[in-house]
Amino acid sequence: MSSGQIVTVLLVDDHAVVREGYRRLLGNSPSIRVVGEAADAQSAYLAWQEHRPDVTVMDIALPGASGIEALRRIRAREPEARVLMFSMYEDPVFASRALQAGARGYVTKAAAPQVLVEAVLAVAAGKAFIVPSVAQELALRSLAPEGGSAESLSPREFEVLRMLVDGKSVNEIAQSLGLTPKTVANHQSSLRQKLGAGSAVQLLQAAARLGLVPRVPAA
Repeated sequence: MSSGQIVTVLLVDDHAVVREGYRRLLGNSPSIRVVGEAADAQSAYLAWQEHRPDVTVMDIALPGASGIEALRRIRAREPEARVLMFSMYEDPVFASRALQAGARGYVTKAAAPQVLVEAVLAVAAGKAFIVPSVAQELALRSLAPEGGSAESLSPREFEVLRMLVDGKSVNEIAQSLGLTPKTVANHQSSLRQKLGAGSAVQLLQAAARLGLVPRVPAA
């Protein structure tokens, strides 16, 4: 991107008030223009097709299919699409999953407002941007021995686990992800085996260990 060119941005977050706040924040930069908004994965993909923004700022936690699922769909259509994940999750497992799916950067909502502006401009320029606190944790985890944690799950299994934690039924997950209920049930069985969870409560406890939900007491 040439110097002085305006960076167009698509904002994806399921809370209208949150989108308005970030629209104003990014709009304060003379180098950035928000051209569209979306509230879920499906509308995000359609808005991306319509606007073809320089950068898509995508929340991970969307109703139904997650932001990571929307990211995969966008990247399947355009491998060079630049997507910056913007999330409440500070656990590096989410950043790792986002980067594996093709995100160009990861910023937490706890970061200072100016950090998002810096991240958008960096990603638009073809650079990677990971908020320092998460980058440090990712580096530390890369040095640690691998365990039977989130790294053992496939991207689809991780997505199914996230939706199970959100209280979605097998049929609801199947509809959101475009899978058959039998396939989702197979993923659920695989999750229980990999995470050593013999019951729904134990699966929830395993998800808590991965940072997907607050920890719950043992049954």
